[in-house]
Amino acid sequence: MDFIRGIAVLGLAYMNGYAFGLFELGYIGLNNPPISDAIIHIISTLFVDGRFRTLFSLLFGVGLYIQWQQHKSTVRLKSRLYWLILFGLAHGFLLWAGDILFVYGLSGWLVIKYLESDNELLLKHGVAFILLCGVTTGLVMYSSPTDIIFRDSQDFTSLYSPHYIDYFISNLGMNALMVFIVPIMTLWMCAGIMLIGIYLYKQGVFSEGLNTQQLITVIIATTAFSALRLYTSQYNSGFMYAIQELLNMFAALGMATFYIHLIVKFCNNSPQIGTLIQQAGRLAFTLYISQTLIQLLLYKVLFTHWVLSFNRIDYWLVATALVVLQLIFTIIYSRYFNQGPLECLWRKLTQAKINA
Repeated sequence: MDFIRGIAVLGLAYMNGYAFGLFELGYIGLNNPPISDAIIHIISTLFVDGRFRTLFSLLFGVGLYIQWQQHKSTVRLKSRLYWLILFGLAHGFLLWAGDILFVYGLSGWLVIKYLESDNELLLKHGVAFILLCGVTTGLVMYSSPTDIIFRDSQDFTSLYSPHYIDYFISNLGMNALMVFIVPIMTLWMCAGIMLIGIYLYKQGVFSEGLNTQQLITVIIATTAFSALRLYTSQYNSGFMYAIQELLNMFAALGMATFYIHLIVKFCNNSPQIGTLIQQAGRLAFTLYISQTLIQLLLYKVLFTHWVLSFNRIDYWLVATALVVLQLIFTIIYSRYFNQGPLECLWRKLTQAKINA
């Protein structure tokens, strides 16, 4: 579990870098992009976009279920979720609107109502929630602007400001919007994936991996959804954006499940395999927040011109350097402590609320 969580948190660095330019637009390429942009776009679409976030959501659902099994009470879970929501609001409004903690906190409150459900109900409601998110996301994105902006155009330079105060004000507005749409869209997606995570855990996927029939089904379905997502990316319209998002949700779910299978088979339930990645998994909360802090420092304070000149490969090089830095931190920190600083704070606040 810790190994999977470590892969998930480190993988987020390759997903989130683009959003530290103009959050609402993501990556903005050149009118004549380099070939590396096309290659990385394909790799991202197949193996990265939404995959690690989905992996985290699956794990979060499993974590809720395991803790409920240990305590047979939702009191501790609700206290942990309460503080996670507050952490998420602070992270979103003060630092970065791409926060996932707030969404996880709210989704967790919905998921704990299903902890005693049987496997059939978990799977049924999980898929239904994802489809519901797909419908609501489609309705929102159907009216999305279809104008294409290039980084070497006047339109982009007029939108981008290198001043941190402008970013901070814009981020406040963007996070207010993100908080508003959580109960409309992302709440259902995350809750649905968490329920499926519990279903997979109860099926033994997190300990034994997929059986042959399940593996073949996952590979075929994931390949089909990913190929369709990649094919439809050439179309720019509100309707196609909606289709792309729905396809990506299921492609990401399939690929994340496949990643779990590979990791389980690789680790073979041995605590001696992948020790460093396991340690990173135990520091996931701390590493996640530190990714925001470091990328804000780089893109919004020290090197604001990067956003104007970076192609996809440049963002990935920075992400790779960030992952290496976090692994070095993990090696040093784990020599002296078993729990990350934010993990420790979260645990203490949870216990204080329970005792209050």
